[in-house]
Parts: sequence; structure tokens; C-alpha cells
Amino acid sequence: MFDLFMMETCPYCKKVMNFMDENKIDYKKLNTNDNENALKLLHLGGKDQVPFLYDLKNNKGLYESDEIIEYLQNHLAKDNKNE
Repeated sequence: MFDLFMMETCPYCKKVMNFMDENKIDYKKLNTNDNENALKLLHLGGKDQVPFLYDLKNNKGLYESDEIIEYLQNHLAKDNKNE
């Protein structure tokens, strides 16, 4: 399961969300306009920057849309190998 810290107006966030939706990746959207989500983002990642993907299973956080998508592609490849 993934948490995606995002803002609706952020084009890089939309890029990541589109990729995740197209690939049917289960994730929870956490809008950082909500103060509680913004504080959680700072606690997990250390920066007030979106998008930020947090992989709950592997305890890993990533910024930068291209890096997030590359990570998710590798995640999908591993899942397909395990099927």
C-alpha cells in the first residue's frame, strides 16, 4: 500500500496519480492542504514538497514524479514476476 502526498493543482502530482490509476495501483491520496497531512509529510519526508510517495510495506519515501514512477514500474515488474 502506498500513501501519496499531493495537491490537486500540482501537475507533477497529477502525472503520478494518472500513472497509478492507469496501472491500477492501490494508494491513498493525502492532500497537503490539510494541515494534518502536511505535518505527516514533514515527519516522514522532511520536506514540504509534493508529490511524495510513501511505501508503507518497505518504509521508503520518494520525491520527484519521475523517480516515483520509476520506483512504481519496478514494483509492478516484481509483482508480475511473483505471479
